[in-house]
Amino acid sequence: MKLYEAIVIGTGFGGSINACRLSKKWPGKVLVLERGKEYPMGSFPRSPEGMSKNFWNVPEEGSIPRSSLSKKSGRQTGLFDIRNYPKLDVVLSAGLGGGSLIYANVFLEPPDHIFDNRWPATCKKRNLKPYYKIVKDVLGSRPIPDNGEERRRVVRTELYEQFAVKEARISKRADLNVFFGNDFKKPTPIGVQEKNRFGAVQTSCTYCAECDVGCNTHSKNTLDLNYLFVAKNVNKAEIRTEHLATRIVPLGPKGQEDPNANGEYGYRVHILNLQNGESNATFADAKRVIVSAGTLGSTELLLRCKTKYKTLPKVSDKIGTQFSGNGDFLSFTAKGTKPADPNYGPVITQYTDYNLFQGFDSKKAFLLEDASYPVFASYFVSGALPLIFRLKYIFHIVREFFKSILDGKIFGRIGFLLTEALKGDLSYTSAVLLCMGIDTSDGKMFLDKKGNLQIQWPQKENQTLYDSIMDVNKKFAKFTNAATRFPMPTYSWPVRNNVTVHPLGGCVLGPSPAQGVCSSEYKTFGKVFGYEGLYVADGSLLPTAVGANPSMTISALSEMVAEGITGKKPSSSLK
Repeated sequence: MKLYEAIVIGTGFGGSINACRLSKKWPGKVLVLERGKEYPMGSFPRSPEGMSKNFWNVPEEGSIPRSSLSKKSGRQTGLFDIRNYPKLDVVLSAGLGGGSLIYANVFLEPPDHIFDNRWPATCKKRNLKPYYKIVKDVLGSRPIPDNGEERRRVVRTELYEQFAVKEARISKRADLNVFFGNDFKKPTPIGVQEKNRFGAVQTSCTYCAECDVGCNTHSKNTLDLNYLFVAKNVNKAEIRTEHLATRIVPLGPKGQEDPNANGEYGYRVHILNLQNGESNATFADAKRVIVSAGTLGSTELLLRCKTKYKTLPKVSDKIGTQFSGNGDFLSFTAKGTKPADPNYGPVITQYTDYNLFQGFDSKKAFLLEDASYPVFASYFVSGALPLIFRLKYIFHIVREFFKSILDGKIFGRIGFLLTEALKGDLSYTSAVLLCMGIDTSDGKMFLDKKGNLQIQWPQKENQTLYDSIMDVNKKFAKFTNAATRFPMPTYSWPVRNNVTVHPLGGCVLGPSPAQGVCSSEYKTFGKVFGYEGLYVADGSLLPTAVGANPSMTISALSEMVAEGITGKKPSSSLK
């Protein structure tokens, strides 16, 4: 049986970076496991039937509770993994490229003061700076082009910038991992395809607002188009999709499973092959394992190996602690008098600072970011208008229709009638307010009696933050003369659940097992205490919320993990 130099579990920012860096050191000897599917250009579902099957629900994974929608649909290996817990819902991604497939592209460095005493000395902002620069270069981060071309104008961006001026707040165009062409100074025309500098074909952003449901034009700089592309096509990494890692067991000197060993002789990873609607158990052996299954996935896997299977009993008791939702909060305004046009442009284009970068206030520090949603969703929003709001349009159209028949000009009136039918779009004057900030970062993940992951979320302790965000929502609604405003429906009575798309913590970095699950020392960065050759590289390493979109910090820390393993400084060329 083949002994790999490394097995990488997961292909989010941590897994993709380590897959690329480790396969460069050991070409053809790195195995990458991804529980979700691969999504070639144009393969993300858009029809109602396709979207109904686009959720993750694998009972064999044992990670229930799931959303009620996915529970009723049988086993599915779709893109969206929605998990429900008391006071908190979590939205995850399953697919080759991990969270990069559905995130909003923002790459943003947190301010220095975020790295407080819970962050080890090796992980302060000054130490991360060189790695921030590298990952930003690899992923092509830049703001939306501003060259005066009308098609590149995003109305929503201007609306939020105007609001920031009124609020006396600072708004900045966000750096986005979106492909506008290889030349930053001269963007490629919208919709034109070309190869990126790593050899993958991409399309210059079409401004379709579909970033969060999978980019069918490959205009997002998702990880399968850079780090993973090089890992597979240049460094010959073996990538298996729809393969779920279920257990990690140390090996003894004769290659046998030995739960008492410390990893000196390598590991066996037990795997479920989920392809073709089946679930066949198999395994693979490697000298080292990098766990990059995401904050929930990595913590859950190590918790099971520690307490349920008892194959990794020496994992620190800090496992599962310091969980954070990164202060995520979503709210809406509707039927304003100022155009927002939330169906055009990349999902996020700017951020407005509310006591995160300037005037820091740990109790109510957050960023306000604009957000968009796909055009097909806007038809649903308009269709959801109460009938009473639509009656005047219906009566008007009927009257004009019969009048056109009497005048004998029915065909000349069709365009006018359609205009009358479609104008007054509720979506066009509605806005999505996406906020993220500094929560207390002291939630806890644990296994219940059935061995399923649960989250204890201190919602009340973070109420000041949420109230501050809702206060801004109120001000934004007044600014746009919106007829109504409301938070994410799940935050309303009686459910009162927060929703996070940026779960962090659980396998946090620290100088010792008493302070963290993984080592923060440079040479052993990310190594699980108590074991040789076992590492974690993903959002679970972060000791606290960062307030800003966390993908850039996750990427920088993951580059540090890879550097510690390979002994090689990373390069933005990936060569």
